[in-house]
Amino acid sequence: MRKDSRLSRMLHVLLHMARHDQPFTSEQIARMLDTNPVVVRRTMAGLRQAGYVSSEKGHGGGWTLAGDLETITLLDIHNAVGGPRIFAIGIENETPECAVERVVNAALEDALNQAEALLIDRLGAITLAELARDFDVLCKASGWGIDGRHEG
Repeated sequence: MRKDSRLSRMLHVLLHMARHDQPFTSEQIARMLDTNPVVVRRTMAGLRQAGYVSSEKGHGGGWTLAGDLETITLLDIHNAVGGPRIFAIGIENETPECAVERVVNAALEDALNQAEALLIDRLGAITLAELARDFDVLCKASGWGIDGRHEG
C-alpha cells in the first residue's frame, strides 16, 4: 500500500522556506519534491487557507511563510494538507452478528483509538520551530549550509 507523504513533504518545504528569505515558486518546490507544480499548488492551497503560507502571483512572487514557527505544530500541517486518517486499519463489519467478530472489533477499536490519540498528541506537541532548531544543529555539526547540503 502506498503511503501518504504529504505531511513529510510539506514539512520539508516549510523548513526550507524558513531558512530562505525569498519566495519559492511552485516550480521550484516541484523540483525539490520531484513532482508536478499543479500538485504543489493544490497542496499548498490548504496551507494558505490555514494561514501558514501566503502566495503572490507574478514576477518575484511565490510562496512564503505566513505563520509563526513557534505555534505551528506537525498536527496543524497534517490537518491543513488534508492528511488522511492516522491509521488505515479498520474493522470489516461495524454491526456483526458473530460474537467472535464483536470481540475482535472491540479489541481492535480500543487499541487503534489509543494509538491514534497518542500519535495525535505527539504531533500536536512538536512545533515547526523545534524542527528548525534540530535542522540548524544538524547543519552546524555536519558542516552543511542552510539548504541542508554539504558545503565545500
